[in-house]
Formats: sequence, C-alpha cells, structure tokens
Amino acid sequence: MKIAVLSRAPHSYSTQRLRAAAQQRGHDVKVLNTLRFAIDLTADAPDLFFRGKQLSDYDAVLPRIGNSITYFGTAVVRQFEQMDVYTPNTANGISSARDKLRANQILSRHNIAMPPTAFVRNRADVRPAIERVGGAPVVIKLLEGTQGIGVILAPQVKVAEAIIETLHSTKQNVLIQKFIAESRGRDIRALVVGDRVVAAMRRVADGDEFRSNVHRGGRVEPVTLDPVYEQTAVRSAQIMGLRVAGVDMLESDDGPLVMEVNSSPGLQGIETATKLDVAGAIIDYIANQVAFPDIDVRQRLSVSTGYGVAELAIHAGAEQVGMKLGELGLWDRDITVLTLHRGVSVIPNPRKHVELEAEDRLLCFGKLDEMRSMIPEKRRRRPRVRRLPKEPLGE
Repeated sequence: MKIAVLSRAPHSYSTQRLRAAAQQRGHDVKVLNTLRFAIDLTADAPDLFFRGKQLSDYDAVLPRIGNSITYFGTAVVRQFEQMDVYTPNTANGISSARDKLRANQILSRHNIAMPPTAFVRNRADVRPAIERVGGAPVVIKLLEGTQGIGVILAPQVKVAEAIIETLHSTKQNVLIQKFIAESRGRDIRALVVGDRVVAAMRRVADGDEFRSNVHRGGRVEPVTLDPVYEQTAVRSAQIMGLRVAGVDMLESDDGPLVMEVNSSPGLQGIETATKLDVAGAIIDYIANQVAFPDIDVRQRLSVSTGYGVAELAIHAGAEQVGMKLGELGLWDRDITVLTLHRGVSVIPNPRKHVELEAEDRLLCFGKLDEMRSMIPEKRRRRPRVRRLPKEPLGE
C-alpha cells in the first residue's frame, strides 16, 4: 500500500511514528508538505501536482493539517477525495472539527453532552448569555485557539464582560462556556480509530492551572474508560465525520462532557502514557479500509435531475407511528430508506418489518417531489388583516 502523510512537520513525533509504523508493516509511505501541492481543475479528471510535477498514484492519504492552513489543507484533502483516494478524515470532517462553534452545533444536534455554551456578538447579550450557562465563573474560548491558547477563566461576571468586550474589539469570536468545577483541571483524551477507542489518558493540569493541555505543563496518565465514556468518544468522532480523532472530555458529576474533537491528535503524549502503538493502530485501520474510500453521499446521489436526499421525521401523534416501514409505500413511490435515526441509535438499511416510533427520522433517497409531498406543512400564524389605506388604488 502506498500512503501519503500530509504534514508540514516531517520531524515531529507524530509524523515520525506514523512513518515508522507504516514502514514496519511493509507499506510505502511518503511525508508530503501540504503547501507544496497545486490543485489542477483544467483536465478531464481532478488531479494534483506536487512540487511542480504530477502526483503519482496513492492508495491512501493521512492528513495532518495544521490550524494555520486549514482552508488550503482541506482543499487538498478534498481533491484527493475526488480522485477516490482513501482518507480516514474527510475535508468536511476536518473543517467542521476545526471550527469550535460549528462542532458544538453539530454535536448538540445529535444529543452529545457538552458543557453549557453560548455564542454572542452584541455587548448587550453577554450578561444574559453568562447567566444562561450557569453564571460566573465561566470559561471564555477563542474559536481559533489551539493547545489551550485562547482559553481564559473569568471568575466574575464583570471580569468576563471586560474580557469579551476586549476580544470583540479586536474582531475575535469567542465562546462562553460553563466552568465545570468538579473536573478540577483534569480531562480525558480518547484516541478513536474507526469504531473503537484504541487508547485513552487522563490529563492533569499543573498546580493552579485549570487547562490540562500537555503544552501548558500538564501531566498524563493512562486510564481505562467506562463504557459510557468510550461510546461518547466514538459517537462524537463518527458524527464529525472523522475515523481518526482525539476526543477531549470532562469528567462531570453527570458523566462525560465533550469539549473538543481533534482531527489531527498528537501521538506523543498518549503513546508515552499508555505504552500502546497508536500509530500502528491507525496504519492498520487505513490498510483495512483503503478499498472503501469515503464519498460525499449527497454529492453523488443528487446528480440525477429530480432526485436527492431528504430526511422525513415521524412526529409524535403522526398516523405513521406504530406502522411498519413497509406499510408507508415508500418503495412504490421510488423512495429508498438509507438509515433510520432513533434517539442516539442509527439503523442502517432498515428492513420493511421495522415498526416506526415517535420522533424517528428517516434519511431517504428518491424523487424530491414525492418526498416533499410527505412532509406536513408547518403551522403558520393566522395573517392579520390590515386596514385599507385611504387611497387604495393610488393615482
């Protein structure tokens, strides 16, 4: 197998370990500087050039995209996807995970527990937002921050307001997040590969420091995760579209709270703490999946005129509740059910005998007109009748 590791740091621990693990397994691996690519959109098929020469064929690409080059880096990864080269982390997944606000929005949509969070821009909305997340102290996070940089603990409301106002004046976007006191400067980093956690460690902040990042002087120790923590980590990575990810979680009184899903997790800390070959697990996973490159389903399924992907919701009280899937007559209307979402569970390719429950969501592909006719109209407010103007016909 021929693998390309996209990295601007060829001598970093993570890049060196991935290269060594691939070579030990007999694979041909190259570390390629992400910024030296050129995307070619002039030919009949998508192509890439590296250092001015047409890129040779690769079976898989493993992106290690730095925060400073997210836009260009994800464009390169997207081009590999268009060339049907396997990548465990798609461009969309990397982009979504890199934007903290977008990641929180996506995870909250799928009922992933997170610290209460708010995002505001107007000065008048700051104090109400602080109250909504539980009041001071609060954690203020820069959306573009990494490795604990741009994370500030504000002990009082007035201090928080002053910090946020200052950051807003410099055109910075910030998140306001509840401070989880019981975590006591500790968090969990779970390294997800595919559908399992291959290693996990606890990071403990140094002294009075509340940030547990290793780059902030925190120490690490191996940890065996409870099943609920493991399930939360795997679901979070899958929801973000990442097959290799570091999921950071706080240990709260109510269970795991996801802080961040990292698309390019560092390997040094977790391999040092656990003594496990995490790099090897990543390479083995890629080798097993290389024949099945991820594709943009909506992009591929929406190219036929009149066809597309839509989600049909079964609301409480709907006549479909209690019916079997086959009784809806979807297949007769040229509609195929791809997945059935029920709470936090996903049933792929559901069979016709599955009985529908309230709040089920059906992800379907088929004729858009037919699917549109099955969506009930939203209840609208009764229009108010205005008084007739004095000159209704004008001049």
